[in-house]
Amino acid sequence: MKTRLTHLPAQLLAMAIVLAVTIPIALWRDGGAGAAGDAAGVGLVTVSYVVSSLIIAWTDLRARHMLLPVAMATYLVKFTFIGFAMWVALGTDWAGLPWMGVSVIVAVIAWMTAHAIWVWRAKIMYVDV
Repeated sequence: MKTRLTHLPAQLLAMAIVLAVTIPIALWRDGGAGAAGDAAGVGLVTVSYVVSSLIIAWTDLRARHMLLPVAMATYLVKFTFIGFAMWVALGTDWAGLPWMGVSVIVAVIAWMTAHAIWVWRAKIMYVDV
């Protein structure tokens, strides 16, 4: 399974960079609530993508014929979960909510960009050797 998750370090590094750049800005702009919202948004995206990567890697290892339906279901559940979390947070008067929303968007873009760069540079075998 480890060989199916070699992309994760690049994405986790991207999330660390997003946090390193955005937390000081959020802290300066809106204090602790802004920084907490920023960290919550990046954490939400990171956890959701890591969990879906683990599920997809496990499915690829155990039941490759189920890979597409499991991957699609995983992404559907993940985006529903993120939307539900944002909807629940919207019902509160939490001051970190705007930062959470922005950081979810920034984190998704950073994750996908890191993944695209990793794929571009990876030597992916098209047949089992």
